[in-house]
Formats: sequence, structure tokens, C-alpha cells
Amino acid sequence: MSIYVGNLSHEVTQDDLSQAFAEYGTVRRVQLPADRETGRLRGFGFVEMETDAEETAAIEALDGAEWMGRDLKVNKARPREERGSSGSSGNRSSSSRRY
Repeated sequence: MSIYVGNLSHEVTQDDLSQAFAEYGTVRRVQLPADRETGRLRGFGFVEMETDAEETAAIEALDGAEWMGRDLKVNKARPREERGSSGSSGNRSSSSRRY
């Protein structure tokens, strides 16, 4: 399982995030998604810890905590939703979104 970390500074690095979570256990992996067009960080990331107990401790300690000038949103990551190849879902008409 993975931890979602939201409301991150756009200046944060993988090392910064790894060090913050290392206080609660062994960090296995850190991901900081970047915008495909600009390369700028998107303001959220994912952290994988060694055990569920370590993840729980990190979530309880860091959710709502102020870090790098921001109040973090930290919780268990939800599985990624699959996107349809057509780009629209069954509940939305294609005319409801204009680009």
C-alpha cells in the first residue's frame, strides 16, 4: 500500500519527503508526479513504507501537520482509476466539457 501526500510545496524533493517520513520507519519508495507539459511538480506525491504499522504511524503524525509552509494532507492512497480510451465516461456527455 502507498501513502498519498497532498498540498506539497512545488519546491519539495524526493529526498525531502523521504527524510520527513523516515522518522516513522523505512521508506521504500517516493514518487513526485510532474506535469507532462511544464515539468513542474503537481503538488502531491506518494510514499511507500516498509510495513503497514509504519504507514499508519506516519499518516497519524503528518496528516494536517505544517511542513515547508503548507498543511499536509496525508492518507492511504486509493487505487488509480482506469481512464477510458475515448476520454469520456458513460455519465458525461461529450458536449459538457470543452477544451
